[in-house]
Amino acid sequence: MEPSALASFWAGVLACAILFYVILDGFDLGVGVLFGTTGEDAHRARMMDTIAPFWDGNETWLVVIGAGLFAAFPDVYAVFLGAFYLPVLLLLIGLIFRGVAFEFRFRSERMRVVWDRGFFLGSTVVAFVQGAAIGAMIRGIPIANGQYAGSPFGWLHPFAILTGIGLVLGYALLGAGWLVLKSDGELRDWAYARVQWLAAGALAALVLAFAVTFDYSILARSDLQTRRWALVFPAVGVLALAGLAVGVHRKRHDAVPFAMTVVFFLAAFLSLGATFWPYMIPYSITVASAAAPDASLRFLFYGGVVVLPVIAVYTIGVYWVFRGKVRKGYGRGGSEGL
Repeated sequence: MEPSALASFWAGVLACAILFYVILDGFDLGVGVLFGTTGEDAHRARMMDTIAPFWDGNETWLVVIGAGLFAAFPDVYAVFLGAFYLPVLLLLIGLIFRGVAFEFRFRSERMRVVWDRGFFLGSTVVAFVQGAAIGAMIRGIPIANGQYAGSPFGWLHPFAILTGIGLVLGYALLGAGWLVLKSDGELRDWAYARVQWLAAGALAALVLAFAVTFDYSILARSDLQTRRWALVFPAVGVLALAGLAVGVHRKRHDAVPFAMTVVFFLAAFLSLGATFWPYMIPYSITVASAAAPDASLRFLFYGGVVVLPVIAVYTIGVYWVFRGKVRKGYGRGGSEGL
């Protein structure tokens, strides 16, 4: 059964929201991961300054994803929560803790060590559970009578663990590219020195995941065998990571590491889309079967055409206003004068 035009529209909105979230919130989560790998307070303060105007707005896209699933595809929302209660709980705890830590570290000298560790751990946990959930989705989720039929820890598989580690490294790579793009001096050089190793680590984690722990019989349930053209996407992604691992030391342009990492994430996203479509929960629930009635989707459409452009304009405006290198702090008190 083919999805209606409205169902396809909302599936496209959710796909775009997921992509925007992964790239935009991915780099500030990656900065949070890198934050815990340096003990220099000057570096940490400038790291915070590079993401200060952006990080809370980036998470708006996560709200769009959750609200869109709940309203437009309630069956998917119910099954996803049933399958990933623990990862979603850890995700929320991590987001809350890193948000609190971000604000409090500037106002509490005595507790700064605690908030710094909280920011690092919260960012790492959020990145890991997102990657683990993606790995579990790729393997497929057991469903019976429209409900999740697995155990609470069914997602915790070696393949999912490796994809979780891979996404932590991928977000850290995105964060390193962002630091190169937005900073200069010692922090820029510090981030450049880590791009090559992070790219190699992310590539190794993904190769290990698919070579050792992935059951390729799962792909027989998808339509990938009829979409051979889609193999170009993972090839582009691997080339982007390999290019970073081999050639980033030339330091020709500060935008290259971030841009190449975005290319990798876009290629990975398109690879998953080509593998999953028309399923929203592989390999059981399709876009057509999960969509709310057209009357509900039409009502949501009228709200979406107002709210979504506002979010997009706000996001573009923030990135335009705070474009260029960060020469000093954005009023947080962390690195003014550095």
